[in-house]
Order: sequence, then structure tokens, then C-alpha cells
Amino acid sequence: MTNVIEGYLGKRVDGKKSRLPARLDFIQSATGLFLGLFMWGHMFFVATVLISEEALNTVAGAFEGSFLLSEKQPLIVSFIVFAVFCIFVIHACLGMRKLPINFRQYQIYKAHATYMKHSDTSLWFWQAKTGFILFFFGSAHLIIMMTNPTITAEISGGRMYGNFMWPFYLILLFAVELHGGIGLYRLCVKWGWFEGKDAKETRKKLSKVKWALTAFFLALGLVTLLAYVKIGYKYASSHEQHVASVTQTIDINAQSAEDIK
Repeated sequence: MTNVIEGYLGKRVDGKKSRLPARLDFIQSATGLFLGLFMWGHMFFVATVLISEEALNTVAGAFEGSFLLSEKQPLIVSFIVFAVFCIFVIHACLGMRKLPINFRQYQIYKAHATYMKHSDTSLWFWQAKTGFILFFFGSAHLIIMMTNPTITAEISGGRMYGNFMWPFYLILLFAVELHGGIGLYRLCVKWGWFEGKDAKETRKKLSKVKWALTAFFLALGLVTLLAYVKIGYKYASSHEQHVASVTQTIDINAQSAEDIK
């Protein structure tokens, strides 16, 4: 009955509002912070391929327990990815609470954004757009890694080039970096992190830092993606040459057999 009364009046019987929305908002912020920091760490991890293929394989092996176990266990990676996926789903579900759910709500938002002409309002809209993209692309990437946990430069390169997945990861790169960068910036503003005496000046500085970090990680991601495509092309070419060599050897042996007859 209490929930019914609050549903009609917006308040409980004792006159107080539910604290549930605030708690959900806190969980959304906490999961967003975790995913944003994880995203940056993940980018540095995959970028180790720019050092060398061996560097990436060594770091990937560490995630598979090579420094503790006699044999690498890819299932450890599957478990880590599953945990991240659960946090990702929780964050996405909580974020959906604030999206316009019908055309009227969308009109209200657009009118508000047009009238206010506030940069943070526009950023929220871009965050919503990229979040929608991530709901599909991010989920697909996490499921791929969950079911194919073995990570090497050759396997990742083959996925990019041989399986022609680089357009998918190119879209994912821009979506995740824009969404994550905007999200971390809005978290700092929302919770007053790094806020000095002049909140407006602090917001300007945070905005510059946000765009600088976004540009840096986008550039790093693009260079890394190109490196994986080149690695995939190298191994694909080597494989094709090997197949051609084997085929040629078989043909020569077959011809020799025919000559003997």
C-alpha cells in the first residue's frame, strides 16, 4: 500500500520521498567510474602491441595466470570479462532510466537544449547516443572475449584482418572513448570532484582535460587498431604463401609420379 500511495503522490505515508532513486544514481555513478577507468586500462593493455607482439603476449599471459600457474588458464580471462559484463549490464540498465522513452519527452529535451544552449546538456545527448551504440557493440565485444578468451597478437590480428572485424572495432572505439570521456567528466562535475573556489572555472578546466584525454585515447586506439590489422595481414600473407608452397610441392610430387609411370 505504501508503494501505491507514493506512486500517486510522490511521497510516502510519512511525507518523505524514497531514497531508492538516489541509491540507484550512486550505483550508476560507481559502475560508470569503474567502467571508465577499466576502459583506459584496457586501452593501455591492447596498445602494448605497439611495443612488440611479444610484449602483448606476455601481458595477456599474465591475465591468464602465467605468473602463478604452470600453465596459462584462459578461463581466468573469461571470468574477468563476465564480471565486467555484469557491471556493464547494470550500468546500462540504470542509465536507461534517464533516456527519453517517447517522442514527447524527446521534444521536451530538444526544446530545453535549444533554449539553454548549454554544452553539458549537449554532451549528455552524445553520451546517450554512444551509450545506445555501446549497448550492442560493447555487449558483442564482451561476449566474443568471454567465449574466445585466448589472447595473442596473431589471434587478435586475425580477427581484425582475416575476419574483417576492424570496422566493428572502429565504431566501438569512437563510441567507448566519447561515452567514457564524457561520463567521467560529468561524474567530476556532478559529485564536485576537483572543484575549487570557482566552480565555473573548474568546469572549464575539466572540459579541456576531458577533450585532451579523449583525443589522446582516440589517437592511441587508431594507431593500435592499424597495428593489429597489419599483424593480421602479415600472418594471412604468410599462411597464403605456405599454402601455395605446399600446393606446389604436391603438384611437383604428383607430376614426378606420373613421369615414373
